[in-house]
Amino acid sequence: MGKLTGQVAVVAGATRGAGRAIAMMLGAEGATVYVTGRSVRGKPATLGRSETIEETAELVTQLGGVGIAVRVDHTIETDIKSLFDRVRDEQGGQLDVLVNDVWGGDELTNWELPFWEHSLSNGLLMQQRAVHSHMMTSYYGVPLMIKRGRGLVIEITDGVDYKYRGNLYYSLAKISNIHLAEAMAADLAKHNVTALAVTPGFLRSEAMLDLFGVTESNWKEGAAKDPHFIASETPFYVGKGIACLAADPNVTEKSGQTWSSWALSDEYGFTDQDGTRPHWGNYYKKFVLKED
Repeated sequence: MGKLTGQVAVVAGATRGAGRAIAMMLGAEGATVYVTGRSVRGKPATLGRSETIEETAELVTQLGGVGIAVRVDHTIETDIKSLFDRVRDEQGGQLDVLVNDVWGGDELTNWELPFWEHSLSNGLLMQQRAVHSHMMTSYYGVPLMIKRGRGLVIEITDGVDYKYRGNLYYSLAKISNIHLAEAMAADLAKHNVTALAVTPGFLRSEAMLDLFGVTESNWKEGAAKDPHFIASETPFYVGKGIACLAADPNVTEKSGQTWSSWALSDEYGFTDQDGTRPHWGNYYKKFVLKED
């Protein structure tokens, strides 16, 4: 039996990347995982991507959990309400873990333009997809936790601080996720529900592998295109960290904080899929900041 056997989780935005890996690692510990997103078989929602929520659910089940795919557009309030109505009805009101990983901002971000030249509509849509969606998802999911007096809400972000991230709209979305966790933690403290934020490092997602023209088996060759790629990590690294948080009986002590995949590895002792322990924080300070 896994450490999370009997627990119920919702991973919002679990079609691919970190969301898929998080769902899989929760499943590997025995959890029942509702995996949500817009891409379903025959109707991909992201141009050029083939991954679907059904595939993610099947992978969760293959690893020992129970994967349940539910098509949800997390920018549509009625979709979100229906999701949690279903969780309540099917699980007797139980919800132990909620992971807000909805993003959809890659195709909206132009890193070369200052904010006044950047598409305003794309910048605002990024907030809708990556911030408003998280707010609405927690709004409807958290009451299930409050009723039972326990639960864990995790905001997936990029970075551990409030520093500018190179694009105003991107930066605003990711920093907002951090503050959502901090603010929710304050409101939830008296209800024994934990809220925190987690960031991966340089994420070697399916889309990133494609961008670098490599596969997971030869990924190091991508360093020829960008030397920093050598410090990248698989999505399973942050997935394992979140599974550890979900299984930690003292996780409430971390409420309101922002954690990184590498700090969680230091805390809980897990490794990435190849047995290494990537530490983007140390690498960034040593090599990336030096360039700046």
